[in-house]
Amino acid sequence: MDVPVCGVVLAAGLGTRMRSDMPKALHHVGGVPMVSLVCEALRQNGISPIIAVVSPEAPEVAAAVGAEVLIVPQHERLGTGHAAAQALEVMPAEGLALITFGDTPLLRAETLRALVAAHVGAHQSEPRLGATLVSAVLEDPAGYGRVVRDQDGWVADLVEQGDCTPEQAAIKEIFAGILIAPVAVLRQYLPRLRQDNAQREYLLTDVPRLIVSGGGLVAAFIAAPEEVRGVNSRRQLAEANQLIWRRELDRLMEQGVTVLDPTSTFVSPGVAVGRDTIIWPGCYLLGRTEVGADCRIGPQAYLEDSVLGRSVSVRFSTVEGSEVGDEVTIGPYSHIRPGTHLGDQVKVGNFAEIKNSRVGAGSKVSHHSYVGDAELGQGVNVGAGAVFVNYDGRDKHSTRVADGAFIGCNANLVAPLELGHQAYIACGSTINRDVPDGALAIGRARQRNVLDWVTRRTGQRALRGHAKRVRGSAPKPRQRDKTQEPETEPRK
Repeated sequence: MDVPVCGVVLAAGLGTRMRSDMPKALHHVGGVPMVSLVCEALRQNGISPIIAVVSPEAPEVAAAVGAEVLIVPQHERLGTGHAAAQALEVMPAEGLALITFGDTPLLRAETLRALVAAHVGAHQSEPRLGATLVSAVLEDPAGYGRVVRDQDGWVADLVEQGDCTPEQAAIKEIFAGILIAPVAVLRQYLPRLRQDNAQREYLLTDVPRLIVSGGGLVAAFIAAPEEVRGVNSRRQLAEANQLIWRRELDRLMEQGVTVLDPTSTFVSPGVAVGRDTIIWPGCYLLGRTEVGADCRIGPQAYLEDSVLGRSVSVRFSTVEGSEVGDEVTIGPYSHIRPGTHLGDQVKVGNFAEIKNSRVGAGSKVSHHSYVGDAELGQGVNVGAGAVFVNYDGRDKHSTRVADGAFIGCNANLVAPLELGHQAYIACGSTINRDVPDGALAIGRARQRNVLDWVTRRTGQRALRGHAKRVRGSAPKPRQRDKTQEPETEPRK
Protein backbone atom coordinates (compact mmCIF):
# COMPACT_ATOMS: atom_id res chain seq x y z
CA MET A 1 0.00 0.00 0.00
CA ASP A 2 1.65 3.23 -1.20
CA VAL A 3 -0.07 5.53 1.32
CA PRO A 4 0.50 4.63 5.00
CA VAL A 5 -2.77 3.73 6.71
CA CYS A 6 -3.39 3.10 10.39
CA GLY A 7 -6.49 1.38 11.69
CA VAL A 8 -8.67 2.41 14.62
CA VAL A 9 -11.09 -0.16 16.04
CA LEU A 10 -13.70 1.21 18.43
CA ALA A 11 -14.32 -1.65 20.86
CA ALA A 12 -15.15 -0.06 24.21
CA GLY A 13 -18.82 -1.03 24.21
CA LEU A 14 -20.10 -3.29 26.96
CA GLY A 15 -22.68 -6.02 26.54
CA THR A 16 -25.65 -3.97 27.75
CA ARG A 17 -27.85 -4.33 24.68
CA MET A 18 -26.77 -7.94 24.34
CA ARG A 19 -27.94 -8.51 27.94
CA SER A 20 -24.51 -9.97 28.65
CA ASP A 21 -21.82 -9.67 31.30
CA MET A 22 -19.23 -10.14 28.55
CA PRO A 23 -18.08 -7.17 26.42
CA LYS A 24 -19.89 -7.14 23.10
CA ALA A 25 -16.71 -7.30 21.01
CA LEU A 26 -15.78 -10.64 22.60
CA HIS A 27 -18.89 -12.50 21.50
CA HIS A 28 -17.92 -15.08 18.91
CA VAL A 29 -18.86 -15.00 15.25
CA GLY A 30 -17.63 -17.95 13.26
CA GLY A 31 -15.88 -19.28 16.34
CA VAL A 32 -13.76 -16.11 16.69
CA PRO A 33 -14.26 -12.99 18.85
CA MET A 34 -15.82 -10.26 16.72
CA VAL A 35 -13.06 -7.77 17.43
CA SER A 36 -10.43 -10.29 16.32
CA LEU A 37 -12.13 -10.63 12.95
CA VAL A 38 -12.11 -6.87 12.45
CA CYS A 39 -8.43 -6.60 13.37
CA GLU A 40 -7.58 -9.47 11.03
CA ALA A 41 -9.33 -7.75 8.11
CA LEU A 42 -7.19 -4.67 8.74
CA ARG A 43 -4.04 -6.76 9.18
CA GLN A 44 -4.55 -8.55 5.86
CA ASN A 45 -4.30 -5.18 4.11
CA GLY A 46 -1.01 -4.24 5.73
CA ILE A 47 -2.71 -1.56 7.81
CA SER A 48 -0.41 -0.58 10.65
CA PRO A 49 -0.46 0.31 13.40
CA ILE A 50 -3.83 -1.02 14.50
CA ILE A 51 -5.23 0.88 17.47
CA ALA A 52 -8.01 -0.60 19.60
CA VAL A 53 -10.02 1.71 21.83
CA VAL A 54 -11.27 -0.41 24.73
CA SER A 55 -12.88 0.03 28.10
CA PRO A 56 -10.50 -0.28 31.07
CA GLU A 57 -13.27 -2.37 32.66
CA ALA A 58 -12.73 -5.07 30.02
CA PRO A 59 -9.02 -5.96 29.83
CA GLU A 60 -9.93 -9.25 28.17
CA VAL A 61 -10.73 -7.32 24.97
CA ALA A 62 -7.12 -6.14 24.83
CA ALA A 63 -5.98 -9.75 25.19
CA ALA A 64 -8.22 -10.88 22.32
CA VAL A 65 -6.88 -8.47 19.69
CA GLY A 66 -3.25 -9.58 19.92
CA ALA A 67 -0.01 -8.21 21.29
CA GLU A 68 0.80 -6.19 18.14
CA VAL A 69 -2.33 -4.03 18.51
CA LEU A 70 -1.95 -0.74 20.37
CA ILE A 71 -4.44 -0.42 23.23
CA VAL A 72 -5.99 2.91 24.16
CA PRO A 73 -8.47 3.12 27.07
CA GLN A 74 -11.72 5.05 26.90
CA HIS A 75 -12.39 5.83 30.54
CA GLU A 76 -15.74 7.51 29.84
CA ARG A 77 -18.09 6.22 27.18
CA LEU A 78 -19.17 9.52 25.67
CA GLY A 79 -19.88 8.40 22.14
CA THR A 80 -18.16 7.16 18.99
CA GLY A 81 -16.51 10.50 18.27
CA HIS A 82 -15.10 10.64 21.78
CA ALA A 83 -13.77 7.07 21.39
CA ALA A 84 -12.04 7.93 18.10
CA ALA A 85 -10.49 11.04 19.69
CA GLN A 86 -8.78 8.85 22.31
CA ALA A 87 -6.65 7.34 19.54
CA LEU A 88 -5.29 10.68 18.29
CA GLU A 89 -2.32 10.62 20.64
CA VAL A 90 -0.94 7.36 19.23
CA MET A 91 -1.83 7.90 15.57
CA PRO A 92 1.11 8.45 13.20
CA ALA A 93 1.82 12.05 12.31
CA GLU A 94 1.02 11.50 8.63
CA GLY A 95 -1.01 9.21 6.41
CA LEU A 96 -4.59 7.98 6.61
CA ALA A 97 -6.65 6.58 9.44
CA LEU A 98 -9.40 4.01 8.84
CA ILE A 99 -11.93 3.99 11.66
CA THR A 100 -14.18 0.98 12.13
CA PHE A 101 -16.01 -0.83 14.91
CA GLY A 102 -15.34 -3.97 16.90
CA ASP A 103 -18.88 -5.24 16.31
CA THR A 104 -18.73 -5.39 12.49
CA PRO A 105 -17.34 -8.93 12.11
CA LEU A 106 -18.57 -9.47 8.54
CA LEU A 107 -16.41 -6.72 7.06
CA ARG A 108 -14.18 -8.28 4.38
CA ALA A 109 -10.51 -7.47 3.88
CA GLU A 110 -11.26 -7.03 0.18
CA THR A 111 -13.82 -4.34 0.97
CA LEU A 112 -11.38 -2.40 3.12
CA ARG A 113 -8.76 -2.65 0.38
CA ALA A 114 -11.23 -1.25 -2.15
CA LEU A 115 -12.21 1.53 0.29
CA VAL A 116 -8.62 2.69 0.69
CA ALA A 117 -8.04 2.55 -3.07
CA ALA A 118 -11.23 4.53 -3.74
CA HIS A 119 -10.28 7.25 -1.26
CA VAL A 120 -6.71 7.57 -2.55
CA GLY A 121 -7.88 7.69 -6.15
CA ALA A 122 -10.58 10.26 -5.43
CA HIS A 123 -8.16 12.46 -3.49
CA GLN A 124 -5.71 12.49 -6.39
CA SER A 125 -8.40 13.91 -8.66
CA GLU A 126 -10.00 16.18 -6.02
CA PRO A 127 -7.57 17.49 -3.36
CA ARG A 128 -10.47 18.97 -1.36
CA LEU A 129 -11.60 15.45 -0.40
CA GLY A 130 -11.52 15.31 3.39
CA ALA A 131 -12.93 11.85 4.07
CA THR A 132 -14.64 8.85 2.54
CA LEU A 133 -17.39 7.20 4.52
CA VAL A 134 -18.83 3.73 4.04
CA SER A 135 -22.51 3.52 3.16
CA ALA A 136 -24.93 0.77 2.24
CA VAL A 137 -28.17 0.64 0.29
CA LEU A 138 -30.98 -1.06 2.21
CA GLU A 139 -34.39 -2.09 1.02
CA ASP A 140 -35.73 -1.01 4.40
CA PRO A 141 -33.54 1.81 5.79
CA ALA A 142 -35.87 2.56 8.72
CA GLY A 143 -33.97 3.47 11.85
CA TYR A 144 -30.76 4.49 10.07
CA GLY A 145 -29.35 7.91 9.26
CA ARG A 146 -29.60 8.77 5.55
CA VAL A 147 -26.77 9.82 3.24
CA VAL A 148 -27.85 12.90 1.30
CA ARG A 149 -25.77 13.53 -1.81
CA ASP A 150 -25.41 16.69 -3.87
CA GLN A 151 -25.85 16.86 -7.62
CA ASP A 152 -22.22 15.84 -8.17
CA GLY A 153 -22.51 12.75 -5.99
CA TRP A 154 -20.58 14.10 -2.99
CA VAL A 155 -22.04 13.71 0.50
CA ALA A 156 -23.98 16.86 1.34
CA ASP A 157 -25.38 15.80 4.70
CA LEU A 158 -26.10 12.93 7.09
CA VAL A 159 -29.61 13.08 8.49
CA GLU A 160 -30.91 11.00 11.38
CA GLN A 161 -34.17 9.10 10.89
CA GLY A 162 -36.16 11.41 13.18
CA ASP A 163 -34.96 14.54 11.39
CA CYS A 164 -35.70 13.37 7.82
CA THR A 165 -38.08 15.18 5.51
CA PRO A 166 -40.41 12.90 3.50
CA GLU A 167 -38.00 13.15 0.56
CA GLN A 168 -35.00 12.27 2.73
CA ALA A 169 -36.88 9.39 4.39
CA ALA A 170 -37.28 7.83 0.93
CA ILE A 171 -33.47 7.63 0.53
CA LYS A 172 -32.24 4.06 0.90
CA GLU A 173 -28.53 4.84 1.32
CA ILE A 174 -27.44 4.81 4.96
CA PHE A 175 -24.18 5.67 6.76
CA ALA A 176 -22.51 2.55 8.17
CA GLY A 177 -20.30 4.49 10.60
CA ILE A 178 -16.97 3.49 9.01
CA LEU A 179 -14.79 6.16 7.47
CA ILE A 180 -11.27 6.87 6.25
CA ALA A 181 -9.62 10.27 6.42
CA PRO A 182 -6.16 11.83 6.65
CA VAL A 183 -4.86 11.88 10.22
CA ALA A 184 -4.47 15.67 9.87
CA VAL A 185 -8.20 16.01 9.12
CA LEU A 186 -9.14 13.97 12.17
CA ARG A 187 -6.85 16.02 14.37
CA GLN A 188 -8.62 19.11 13.07
CA TYR A 189 -12.23 18.00 13.47
CA LEU A 190 -12.48 15.41 16.27
CA PRO A 191 -11.70 18.00 19.00
CA ARG A 192 -14.48 20.21 17.59
CA LEU A 193 -17.28 17.71 18.19
CA ARG A 194 -20.12 18.83 20.47
CA GLN A 195 -22.74 17.04 22.54
CA ASP A 196 -25.68 19.04 21.17
CA ASN A 197 -27.71 16.01 20.11
CA ALA A 198 -30.41 13.80 21.57
CA GLN A 199 -27.87 11.25 22.81
CA ARG A 200 -25.74 13.93 24.50
CA GLU A 201 -22.68 12.23 23.02
CA TYR A 202 -19.75 13.11 20.78
CA LEU A 203 -20.69 11.38 17.51
CA LEU A 204 -18.36 10.29 14.73
CA THR A 205 -21.15 11.01 12.25
CA ASP A 206 -20.61 14.72 12.90
CA VAL A 207 -17.10 14.64 11.39
CA PRO A 208 -18.34 14.46 7.75
CA ARG A 209 -20.75 17.33 8.50
CA LEU A 210 -17.93 19.49 9.84
CA ILE A 211 -15.77 18.72 6.81
CA VAL A 212 -18.56 19.74 4.44
CA SER A 213 -19.37 22.91 6.41
CA GLY A 214 -15.66 23.80 6.34
CA GLY A 215 -15.58 23.69 2.53
CA GLY A 216 -14.21 20.17 2.13
CA LEU A 217 -15.67 17.23 0.28
CA VAL A 218 -16.84 13.87 1.56
CA ALA A 219 -17.23 10.80 -0.64
CA ALA A 220 -19.38 7.75 0.01
CA PHE A 221 -18.19 4.22 -0.73
CA ILE A 222 -21.08 1.77 -1.06
CA ALA A 223 -20.48 -1.62 0.57
CA ALA A 224 -22.62 -4.76 0.72
CA PRO A 225 -25.25 -4.39 3.47
CA GLU A 226 -24.32 -7.68 5.16
CA GLU A 227 -20.70 -6.57 5.61
CA VAL A 228 -21.37 -3.36 7.51
CA ARG A 229 -24.14 -4.54 9.78
CA GLY A 230 -23.35 -4.25 13.45
CA VAL A 231 -24.17 -6.84 16.10
CA ASN A 232 -26.23 -5.38 18.92
CA SER A 233 -28.46 -8.27 19.98
CA ARG A 234 -28.42 -12.04 20.33
CA ARG A 235 -30.62 -12.33 17.27
CA GLN A 236 -28.18 -10.27 15.20
CA LEU A 237 -25.35 -12.39 16.60
CA ALA A 238 -27.07 -15.55 15.34
CA GLU A 239 -27.64 -13.97 11.92
CA ALA A 240 -23.99 -12.92 11.69
CA ASN A 241 -22.89 -16.45 12.54
CA GLN A 242 -25.09 -17.95 9.84
CA LEU A 243 -23.70 -15.55 7.26
CA ILE A 244 -20.06 -16.11 8.11
CA TRP A 245 -20.40 -19.90 8.33
CA ARG A 246 -21.93 -19.98 4.86
CA ARG A 247 -19.33 -17.55 3.51
CA GLU A 248 -16.47 -19.76 4.65
CA LEU A 249 -18.09 -22.94 3.33
CA ASP A 250 -18.62 -21.30 -0.06
CA ARG A 251 -14.92 -20.37 -0.06
CA LEU A 252 -13.89 -23.97 0.61
CA MET A 253 -16.24 -25.43 -1.97
CA GLU A 254 -14.85 -23.03 -4.59
CA GLN A 255 -11.39 -24.41 -3.73
CA GLY A 256 -12.38 -28.01 -4.39
CA VAL A 257 -13.64 -29.21 -1.00
CA THR A 258 -16.81 -31.29 -0.75
CA VAL A 259 -19.21 -30.17 1.98
CA LEU A 260 -22.03 -32.69 2.17
CA ASP A 261 -24.37 -30.59 4.32
CA PRO A 262 -23.58 -26.86 4.65
CA THR A 263 -26.44 -26.40 7.12
CA SER A 264 -24.69 -28.58 9.72
CA THR A 265 -21.04 -27.77 9.00
CA PHE A 266 -19.15 -24.91 10.67
CA VAL A 267 -15.79 -23.52 9.55
CA SER A 268 -13.99 -20.54 11.07
CA PRO A 269 -12.49 -17.78 8.92
CA GLY A 270 -8.93 -18.62 7.95
CA VAL A 271 -9.28 -22.40 8.16
CA ALA A 272 -7.47 -24.10 5.25
CA VAL A 273 -8.66 -27.37 3.67
CA GLY A 274 -7.03 -29.24 0.78
CA ARG A 275 -8.65 -30.35 -2.45
CA ASP A 276 -10.85 -33.44 -2.62
CA THR A 277 -11.34 -33.51 1.12
CA ILE A 278 -14.87 -34.49 2.13
CA ILE A 279 -16.46 -32.88 5.17
CA TRP A 280 -19.39 -34.88 6.49
CA PRO A 281 -22.31 -33.40 8.49
CA GLY A 282 -21.95 -32.22 12.06
CA CYS A 283 -18.33 -31.05 11.80
CA TYR A 284 -16.58 -28.04 13.35
CA LEU A 285 -13.26 -26.75 11.95
CA LEU A 286 -12.19 -23.86 14.15
CA GLY A 287 -9.28 -21.56 14.90
CA ARG A 288 -5.95 -22.05 13.12
CA THR A 289 -6.87 -25.43 11.66
CA GLU A 290 -5.30 -26.76 8.45
CA VAL A 291 -6.48 -29.94 6.75
CA GLY A 292 -4.61 -31.58 3.90
CA ALA A 293 -5.93 -32.95 0.63
CA ASP A 294 -8.06 -36.09 0.21
CA CYS A 295 -9.11 -36.30 3.86
CA ARG A 296 -12.35 -37.63 5.30
CA ILE A 297 -13.57 -35.40 8.13
CA GLY A 298 -16.60 -36.55 10.09
CA PRO A 299 -19.32 -37.24 10.61
CA GLN A 300 -19.31 -35.20 13.84
CA ALA A 301 -15.64 -34.28 14.00
CA TYR A 302 -14.38 -31.33 16.06
CA LEU A 303 -11.05 -29.87 14.93
CA GLU A 304 -9.53 -26.82 16.62
CA ASP A 305 -6.09 -25.22 16.16
CA SER A 306 -4.76 -28.41 14.58
CA VAL A 307 -2.82 -29.37 11.45
CA LEU A 308 -3.76 -32.55 9.58
CA GLY A 309 -1.78 -34.10 6.74
CA ARG A 310 -3.02 -35.84 3.59
CA SER A 311 -5.53 -38.69 3.50
CA VAL A 312 -6.47 -38.39 7.17
CA SER A 313 -9.72 -39.83 8.50
CA VAL A 314 -11.37 -38.39 11.62
CA ARG A 315 -14.76 -39.84 12.59
CA PHE A 316 -16.88 -38.84 15.59
CA SER A 317 -13.76 -37.51 17.33
CA THR A 318 -12.09 -34.38 18.70
CA VAL A 319 -8.65 -33.06 17.74
CA GLU A 320 -7.35 -30.00 19.61
CA GLY A 321 -4.03 -28.18 19.34
CA SER A 322 -2.32 -31.13 17.68
CA GLU A 323 -0.39 -32.16 14.57
CA VAL A 324 -1.44 -35.20 12.58
CA GLY A 325 0.67 -36.81 9.84
CA ASP A 326 -0.41 -38.38 6.56
CA GLU A 327 -2.76 -41.38 6.26
CA VAL A 328 -3.74 -41.31 9.93
CA THR A 329 -7.07 -42.73 11.10
CA ILE A 330 -8.73 -41.41 14.26
CA GLY A 331 -11.86 -42.69 15.91
CA PRO A 332 -14.62 -43.17 16.25
CA TYR A 333 -15.08 -41.42 19.60
CA SER A 334 -11.46 -40.55 20.32
CA HIS A 335 -9.99 -37.40 21.86
CA ILE A 336 -6.65 -36.02 20.66
CA ARG A 337 -5.74 -33.36 23.20
CA PRO A 338 -3.36 -30.38 22.89
CA GLY A 339 0.34 -30.98 22.42
CA THR A 340 -0.05 -34.27 20.56
CA HIS A 341 1.87 -35.20 17.41
CA LEU A 342 0.77 -38.28 15.46
CA GLY A 343 3.21 -39.59 12.86
CA ASP A 344 2.28 -40.95 9.44
CA GLN A 345 -0.03 -43.97 9.27
CA VAL A 346 -0.84 -43.93 12.98
CA LYS A 347 -4.11 -45.60 13.94
CA VAL A 348 -6.09 -44.37 16.95
CA GLY A 349 -8.95 -46.67 17.86
CA ASN A 350 -12.33 -45.91 19.34
CA PHE A 351 -12.62 -44.30 22.78
CA ALA A 352 -8.88 -43.59 22.96
CA GLU A 353 -7.40 -40.44 24.47
CA ILE A 354 -3.94 -39.01 23.72
CA LYS A 355 -2.57 -35.92 25.43
CA ASN A 356 0.73 -34.05 25.02
CA SER A 357 2.43 -37.03 23.39
CA ARG A 358 4.34 -38.01 20.26
CA VAL A 359 3.30 -41.21 18.52
CA GLY A 360 5.70 -42.55 15.90
CA ALA A 361 4.82 -43.62 12.37
CA GLY A 362 2.83 -46.81 12.04
CA SER A 363 2.01 -47.11 15.73
CA LYS A 364 -1.42 -48.14 16.98
CA VAL A 365 -3.25 -46.89 20.04
CA SER A 366 -6.19 -49.20 20.45
CA HIS A 367 -9.59 -48.68 21.95
CA HIS A 368 -10.22 -47.49 25.50
CA SER A 369 -6.56 -46.52 25.99
CA TYR A 370 -5.04 -43.39 27.53
CA VAL A 371 -1.63 -42.06 26.47
CA GLY A 372 -0.42 -38.97 28.33
CA ASP A 373 2.95 -37.16 28.40
CA ALA A 374 4.58 -39.95 26.42
CA GLU A 375 6.88 -40.47 23.47
CA LEU A 376 6.19 -43.58 21.42
CA GLY A 377 8.52 -44.78 18.70
CA GLN A 378 7.58 -46.34 15.38
CA GLY A 379 5.51 -49.50 15.10
CA VAL A 380 4.41 -49.51 18.73
CA ASN A 381 1.24 -51.40 19.62
CA VAL A 382 -0.83 -50.14 22.56
CA GLY A 383 -3.46 -52.71 23.51
CA ALA A 384 -7.02 -52.07 24.56
CA GLY A 385 -7.46 -50.50 27.99
CA ALA A 386 -3.77 -49.61 28.43
CA VAL A 387 -3.14 -46.57 30.61
CA PHE A 388 -0.05 -44.37 30.75
CA VAL A 389 -0.15 -43.34 34.40
CA ASN A 390 1.45 -39.91 34.16
CA TYR A 391 0.15 -38.03 37.23
CA ASP A 392 1.12 -38.72 40.83
CA GLY A 393 -1.30 -36.22 42.34
CA ARG A 394 1.16 -33.34 42.20
CA ASP A 395 3.43 -33.61 39.14
CA LYS A 396 3.21 -34.98 35.61
CA HIS A 397 5.80 -37.57 34.52
CA SER A 398 6.74 -38.89 31.10
CA THR A 399 7.04 -42.32 29.53
CA ARG A 400 9.31 -43.26 26.61
CA VAL A 401 8.55 -46.28 24.47
CA ALA A 402 11.10 -47.44 21.89
CA ASP A 403 10.34 -48.74 18.38
CA GLY A 404 8.46 -51.98 18.02
CA ALA A 405 7.33 -52.28 21.63
CA PHE A 406 4.16 -54.24 22.36
CA ILE A 407 1.92 -53.17 25.26
CA GLY A 408 -0.71 -55.71 26.16
CA CYS A 409 -4.32 -55.05 27.10
CA ASN A 410 -5.16 -53.45 30.43
CA ALA A 411 -1.55 -52.62 31.22
CA ASN A 412 -0.69 -49.73 33.55
CA LEU A 413 2.58 -47.95 32.79
CA VAL A 414 3.53 -45.89 35.84
CA ALA A 415 5.74 -42.96 34.84
CA PRO A 416 8.55 -42.04 34.83
CA LEU A 417 9.28 -45.09 32.74
CA GLU A 418 11.23 -46.32 29.70
CA LEU A 419 10.38 -49.36 27.58
CA GLY A 420 13.16 -50.69 25.36
CA HIS A 421 13.26 -51.68 21.72
CA GLN A 422 10.73 -54.46 21.02
CA ALA A 423 9.95 -54.77 24.73
CA TYR A 424 6.76 -56.68 25.57
CA ILE A 425 4.34 -55.90 28.40
CA ALA A 426 2.09 -58.76 29.43
CA CYS A 427 -1.61 -57.97 29.55
CA GLY A 428 -2.98 -56.93 32.92
CA SER A 429 0.44 -55.83 34.18
CA THR A 430 1.31 -52.79 36.25
CA ILE A 431 4.82 -51.71 35.28
CA ASN A 432 6.77 -49.18 37.34
CA ARG A 433 10.35 -50.12 36.41
CA ASP A 434 12.20 -49.71 33.11
CA VAL A 435 12.04 -52.66 30.68
CA PRO A 436 15.17 -53.57 28.67
CA ASP A 437 15.25 -54.16 24.92
CA GLY A 438 13.50 -57.36 23.89
CA ALA A 439 12.36 -58.23 27.42
CA LEU A 440 8.93 -59.42 28.54
CA ALA A 441 7.67 -57.58 31.62
CA ILE A 442 5.01 -59.24 33.76
CA GLY A 443 3.71 -57.20 36.64
CA ARG A 444 0.39 -58.75 37.55
CA ALA A 445 -0.56 -60.41 40.81
CA ARG A 446 -0.26 -64.19 41.11
CA GLN A 447 -3.54 -65.98 40.45
CA ARG A 448 -4.95 -68.11 43.27
CA ASN A 449 -7.76 -70.61 42.80
CA VAL A 450 -9.34 -71.52 46.17
CA LEU A 451 -11.07 -74.81 45.56
CA ASP A 452 -14.58 -75.47 46.92
CA TRP A 453 -14.77 -71.91 48.26
CA VAL A 454 -18.43 -71.56 47.16
CA THR A 455 -19.40 -74.80 48.92
CA ARG A 456 -17.85 -73.74 52.19
CA ARG A 457 -19.41 -70.28 51.98
CA THR A 458 -22.95 -71.24 51.02
CA GLY A 459 -23.21 -74.88 52.02
CA GLN A 460 -24.21 -75.80 48.46
CA ARG A 461 -22.07 -77.55 45.96
CA ALA A 462 -21.01 -75.40 43.00
CA LEU A 463 -22.22 -76.40 39.56
CA ARG A 464 -19.24 -77.98 37.88
CA GLY A 465 -18.24 -76.95 34.40
CA HIS A 466 -18.87 -80.42 32.92
CA ALA A 467 -22.58 -80.13 33.80
CA LYS A 468 -22.89 -77.24 31.37
CA ARG A 469 -21.28 -79.03 28.45
CA VAL A 470 -23.61 -80.43 25.86
CA ARG A 471 -21.44 -83.36 24.92
CA GLY A 472 -19.83 -83.84 28.29
CA SER A 473 -16.31 -83.83 26.91
CA ALA A 474 -13.57 -82.81 29.28
CA PRO A 475 -11.84 -79.49 28.62
CA LYS A 476 -8.37 -79.58 27.19
CA PRO A 477 -5.82 -78.96 29.97
CA ARG A 478 -4.36 -75.46 29.82
CA GLN A 479 -0.63 -75.20 29.24
CA ARG A 480 0.89 -73.42 32.19
CA ASP A 481 3.87 -71.10 31.91
CA LYS A 482 6.54 -73.00 33.81
CA THR A 483 8.22 -69.74 34.77
CA GLN A 484 5.19 -68.79 36.86
CA GLU A 485 4.07 -69.96 40.26
CA PRO A 486 1.46 -72.79 40.43
CA GLU A 487 -1.97 -71.49 39.47
CA THR A 488 -3.94 -73.59 41.98
CA GLU A 489 -3.55 -73.38 45.71
CA PRO A 490 -4.05 -76.67 47.62
CA ARG A 491 -7.23 -76.89 49.60
CA LYS A 492 -6.80 -76.12 53.25
